Order: sequence, then C-alpha cells, then structure tokens
Amino acid sequence: MTAKAKDTIINIGHVSKSFGDKKVLDDINLYIRKGEFVTFLGPSGCGKTTLLRMIAGFLEPDEGTISMDGADLKGVPPHKRRLNTVFQKYALFPHLDVYDNIAFGLKLAKKPQDEIDKRVRKVLKMVSMSDYEDRDVNSLSGGQQQRIAIARALAGQPKVLLLDEPLAALDLKMRKDMQIELKEMHQKLGITFIYVTHDQEEALTLSDTIVVMNEGKIQQIGTPIDIYNEPVNAFVADFIGESNILDGTMLGDRRVRFIDHDFDCVDEGFGVDTPVDVVIRPEDIYIMSNLDSAQFTGTVRTCTFKGVHYEMFIDTDEGYELMIQDYNSFEPGSRVGMIIKPSDIQVMHVECLSNVFEGEVYDDHTVTFLGGDFEARASAFEPGDRVCVDVPFGKVDLTDHKEDGTVSGYVETILYKGNHYHLTVRTEYGDKLFVDTNDVWDKNDVVGIRILPKDIHLTKSE
Repeated sequence: MTAKAKDTIINIGHVSKSFGDKKVLDDINLYIRKGEFVTFLGPSGCGKTTLLRMIAGFLEPDEGTISMDGADLKGVPPHKRRLNTVFQKYALFPHLDVYDNIAFGLKLAKKPQDEIDKRVRKVLKMVSMSDYEDRDVNSLSGGQQQRIAIARALAGQPKVLLLDEPLAALDLKMRKDMQIELKEMHQKLGITFIYVTHDQEEALTLSDTIVVMNEGKIQQIGTPIDIYNEPVNAFVADFIGESNILDGTMLGDRRVRFIDHDFDCVDEGFGVDTPVDVVIRPEDIYIMSNLDSAQFTGTVRTCTFKGVHYEMFIDTDEGYELMIQDYNSFEPGSRVGMIIKPSDIQVMHVECLSNVFEGEVYDDHTVTFLGGDFEARASAFEPGDRVCVDVPFGKVDLTDHKEDGTVSGYVETILYKGNHYHLTVRTEYGDKLFVDTNDVWDKNDVVGIRILPKDIHLTKSE
C-alpha cells in the first residue's frame, strides 16, 4: 500500500520474520496514518503481537523495513523511538506509588521537576484518576491499574501509542467501559493508536482501520464497516461476527447459486459456473410465516432470546442449516419462508478448490507426500519421479486414533458451511490440508489421515 508522505507516520514495507523454521510474518506491507486508530486483529499465533513488537523496537525484522516519519527505524532502540507501549500485564512497579510510576520515565530522561509535575497531573486527568497520585498501585483495581499504565505511556508524549491486548485481563463490564474511555482518549489526544487484539467486537468498537491477520499474512485492511459487510474471504467472514458461509457457484454476473437455489446478487467479474464462497449475515435473512412469498422455505429447529434479538437455527427443505437473527420469534417446529436481498449476498473467491501437494513416486503403487507413503495408482510414472498430488477436500478421511492414519495431524480450524464442516488440518510435519466432512471434530483434536488410492490424482511435476 502507498500513501502521501505527509499523511503517513508508520510505513511497513515487505517485512518478514521467522523463529526457527516457522515463518511468523510473511511479506507484510502496511502504512499507518497520523492520528489513526489501527487495530491488528487475528487469532493467537497470527503474527499481530510480533508485528507490534517490531514497531516498538523489541524485535528486528529478518527482511523489509519499518520507518517512522520517513526515517528508517532499523537499529534504533525502543527508548529512542517516539512511541510507547502499554502491555497486557501493565508492568507497573509495585514498590512505587501512582505518581512515581508515571514519572519514572520522565525522571530517567532528566526532565525538570516542574515539567514532571505538570505532565503527571495532565495524564492523570486524561485517565480520570486525578486524586490517586499517592496511592499504592497494589491497592488499585485492574481497570485502575490499566489507566495508570496508559497514563505512564502518555506522559512521554509519544507520537504513537502501542497497545498489546491491554484489556484482556479485565472482566467483561470493565473491558467495555475501558473501550469507551480508550476511544474518547484517542479522540482527545489526536495521536496514533496501534492496538492488538483477538477480540473482533473490540476491534469493531475502537478502530478507524482494522488489519485482519492470519498465519503471518494480512488478509484484509479496511474500516470496521467494510470488514464486516465486505469480507474478502471465508476466514475474515468467519472471524468477524456471525456468518452463514456456504459453498456456491457464480452462474454469471449478478447471479449466484447456493443452498440449491438461484439468487440475484450485485457481484460481477467472477466468470461463469465459478465455484465461490457465499456469506450471508444472520440479520440479513428475512423470515416470515407466509410461505407463498418466500424464495425458499424451512423449519425452525431452535429459537433463543439474546436480549436485543432472537437467534434461530432453520433447517431448509434442501438440507441446509442457517442462522437467522430477527426481532420476531418463531417457535421451534414452525414452517417459515425466507428471502435474501441481492445487496445482502456477499460473494467471495475461494482459496483453492482441492488439496495440491508435491510428491515423489516410490514404486508402481506408492507415492510419498505429507511425510508419509500412501498407496496410489502410480504405474504411469517411474520411481523417483516428482509428481503433483491432487486430493479433493471431501476425499480425506480422518480417524480418532492417529495410529490408524498414514500420517497424523491436528484440527487447526473449523468452518461450518451449512451442510458440512470445512476443516484445516495441520500434519505432524507442518503441512496443511483441507477436509470436507460431516463428522463433528473439535479444534486441536489429534487425528489420523487416510486417503484411498482412487482419490489420489497424480500428474508429472514441472
């Protein structure tokens, strides 16, 4: 991404980072504007905290550059960067009172005492703790300690404030209260906030811009509204809010087929008869008792009151399950009709259509891939030939006992697609494969992986 230099405070170009043989960040390109509230959002292990720590100066990238106000930060130690970090665990000094905790960095910088007094009073007022200068930090609640940590970071008058999951240790009510205070603080200060969280609601509440990350890569950058309404792939759609994610086929411009029905949509440029993922938010399916006016029909299986709305699971007549959120309730067992407007259908490109691996032929009936020797129809090749191995998602069999598989692995992600589960499985050797199944698995389940010879398709590798 590019931006006008006068608008940009942080510029990250082609940054990569590995720990051992694991690539934590893979070619990250991102700019952050002055005064912006940017959130790095993603699951544990996606690389968001590593990226924040590199901006802070606690880690150096293996490749690429990070600059601030146009100056390269390579080799610049954390204390010489015009930014401060607020950590999840606060990192307050237990032997110092509130005043001295906030003043600590200013004293190290040998600021005049009257300036220290002025700054401490100012930041305490910002965090609504003006009368707490002499309090022992151990006597404060978690929310109060977090305010002091933020005040200490602000006392140094940074151009950028980095916040690494700062609200994670707080209870739900206090976390929501602090979200409001952080948003107000950002608006008053006008400085750049860079925030790390795995909480999608927190990201939607706080941010001007959200950077969604997964497996060391940026999946999507956009405003909260863009990210929610226009996710670019199934991962983003599933991670941000509730979604119905379904297999579909783009019939042509503005026409898509899913749940065994054809629908008008607003998407173009996908081609004809192209496999796609379709996202429908639960609040965007209109439900009614009138079956004659409906696009499709089904039966209410469950109806749960959620405070603001009712959440219902509907079994369509074609065998799909949909989540619907509506202000009106429909009793379980009720026959209902449903309508989806064209503008409420989000069509996305699919990541891939089948599993493709590099392999090597061992003999006429054995091919090695995924770190194991699989039975396969390989008589058309010579031993030692490098081959491309293609396995459809629905042709991978998972077993409860890893010993029963040719290789083993664990369930990394689970995505429900209306009438089946789409799993990501990580093998014992670190390879990734996708599995479509009707069996119910839990995240991190250890599994054996079996593939029948007839389901392994081989072509000569270039």
